[in-house]
Amino acid sequence: MAPAEDVVLAEGPWTHRQVSANGARFHVVDAGTGPLVLLLHGFPTFWWTWRHQLIVLAGVGYRAVAMDLRGYGGSDKTPRGYDPFTLAGDVTGVIRSLGAGSATIIGHGWGGLLGWTVAALQPKACGRLVVISAAHPRRMRRAIAGSGRQIAASAAGLGFQLPWMPERGLARDDAAGVAAMLQAWSAAEDWPGPDTLARYRSAFGIEAVAHCALEYHRWAFRSLFRPDGARYARRMRAPVECPVLQLHGAADPAVLPATASGSGRWVAGPYTFRTIPEAGHFPHEERPDRVNAELLGWLAG
Repeated sequence: MAPAEDVVLAEGPWTHRQVSANGARFHVVDAGTGPLVLLLHGFPTFWWTWRHQLIVLAGVGYRAVAMDLRGYGGSDKTPRGYDPFTLAGDVTGVIRSLGAGSATIIGHGWGGLLGWTVAALQPKACGRLVVISAAHPRRMRRAIAGSGRQIAASAAGLGFQLPWMPERGLARDDAAGVAAMLQAWSAAEDWPGPDTLARYRSAFGIEAVAHCALEYHRWAFRSLFRPDGARYARRMRAPVECPVLQLHGAADPAVLPATASGSGRWVAGPYTFRTIPEAGHFPHEERPDRVNAELLGWLAG
């Protein structure tokens, strides 16, 4: 596999930069000029998950920027700060550091959860929102509390609650556990290929990434029984006023389509829900042409 640093700094029609925001430094990949579109990856990936969308969005007149979230890729690996309040502050801080007051936010998985959070709690920073493979946090909370199927689908997150052992297991054998997870959560026969698996395994081998990535999941589950989790759930009652496009793989085994489809309850603005056929948890990589067509059509409208 390629060295981890080379993976994070992959060459392409984009520019690598470091920006400061919310008390940390973040690695971003910048392509094109025009209105800002900020892309937020999920677990267990990094900015490279958006390579197809970066090129397409830049080509039609947007400034497309993909960031490594806190703890991932080339961004700071801080000892704390993996709650959605802090992480949403990272997102809004990066938007300001890029010289914009607001952005169209496109988020996948955990990045989608942060998109929901910014849109609800800091609405001036989010002009439009695209969520991929992520239910609204209140919808997800209810599903885990009341749906045996979603609890079973979330078993990996439950397994991450043990201290230190899960990250060691994921990083063992050049992050073979990450490869297994990518394969288990996808539905496309031709994805992930060897190059994709090698890149994500290398990126997960960067020091502290495995631990930081699992801290997101630990907050999500442990906060269900703590005051900070209750406070987050209360604040997420705020309706999302901006236009929302929600895309979901029809065969997503991690966040069930039935769970995701109830998210519109918390959207007061224009809302569109689309399923992507023959796609699992990573539709923007498994079916990039279909996802890009949905994105461009919706953004143009």
